Amino acid sequence: MINDRVQATIRELEEKGDLSAASAAVPPEAPSAVRAGREKVEKMSAEVVDDNPYSRLMALQRMGIVEDYEKVREKTVAVVGVGGVGSVAAEMLTRCGVGRLLLYDYDSVELANMNRLFFRPEQAGMTKVDAAKQTLEGINPDVAIEGFGFSITTMSGYERFVQSITGGDGPGGSRVDLILSCVDNYEARISINQACLELGQTWMESGVSEDAVSGHIQVVEPGRTACFECVPPLVVASGVDEKTLKREGVCAASLPTTMGMVAGMLVQNSLKYLLKFGRVTPYLGYSALTDFFPTMEILPNPGCSNSLCCKRQKEYQERKAAEGPEEEVEEEEAPLHEENEWGISVGGEEGEEAAAGEGGGVGGGQALPEGLQFAMPAREERDAAFLDENAVEVGENDSLDDLRAQLEGLNSGQ
Repeated sequence: MINDRVQATIRELEEKGDLSAASAAVPPEAPSAVRAGREKVEKMSAEVVDDNPYSRLMALQRMGIVEDYEKVREKTVAVVGVGGVGSVAAEMLTRCGVGRLLLYDYDSVELANMNRLFFRPEQAGMTKVDAAKQTLEGINPDVAIEGFGFSITTMSGYERFVQSITGGDGPGGSRVDLILSCVDNYEARISINQACLELGQTWMESGVSEDAVSGHIQVVEPGRTACFECVPPLVVASGVDEKTLKREGVCAASLPTTMGMVAGMLVQNSLKYLLKFGRVTPYLGYSALTDFFPTMEILPNPGCSNSLCCKRQKEYQERKAAEGPEEEVEEEEAPLHEENEWGISVGGEEGEEAAAGEGGGVGGGQALPEGLQFAMPAREERDAAFLDENAVEVGENDSLDDLRAQLEGLNSGQ
């Protein structure tokens, strides 16, 4: 076993970038994995052996979930914001063997971040990008990781952001397959949105609420779905400056459970998008208090305030028209049982919906369009009608025997 003092020395040398000295500091009796880390793997293998880091991932291919899992090594993903969601998402992508990761963050690791996953106390003071690279390269050396320690919301930072995505100084197409937004402010989301509109780049937005008990992920594809400015948040629509929302001495709550769940949903959706399996969810929310996962699809706003979004919408409609209408394949329903001598049939969804409309769908105060009415009254209305019909009038001078006689008269009349 390596004692704590030796481990601290190794970490200190690694943080200074003196990897040769760090390697020399490891005693010879230490396990080989500690001394050298694992070697790079040229080709993913599905062989089920203890020293194959990809055997359980390649099992998805053997089981028919993914057609060619090794294509993940050809993918480049940019993660903007290496915080509570972004750092965990980056680690998941690294463990999944993505080919290249681009990490963006201008902040440093603090001890206040230790309530979250990923970062360690000894990394306090390091930039989040450098700390993330240190950890991720140790987990999987096959992943090429590029770190960018600047803010994308400044003029120069935005230009550097676009250049890093395109891979050059001049105009060009995006070199990334997907951008993941894991930032915690409106300005950064607007910057990502604008860059992706310029490049026609698909990205996924994510967020966690200030009280840390809800979150969401959303796919943004220029022209096909709503961009981030198509449906602006309330704080923007009401004209409130975002900076005024941060109060001195008050910080947002942060739960590693919520952050981890949102990061998991984000990366799961990313893998489905990159490797083309399953259904990519346009929007998925999460409420921890009620365990509710709402889904929806947000269509683009033809009157979006961003003219570039309107341009992308027009281009998408033109491409769709050129491709022609999609052919609808009608699936023939197979009989439930080939032999059905008694002619038994099973009610479908229509019957269930009708039953729900007659009974369970009735709620107090629920309004219907003019000309429609519920087949049965609400429970509250039924109870009130029963009481009116069976009410017993009680006078001030009535005795218990008089009331009993009235009740017997009611029973005998039934």
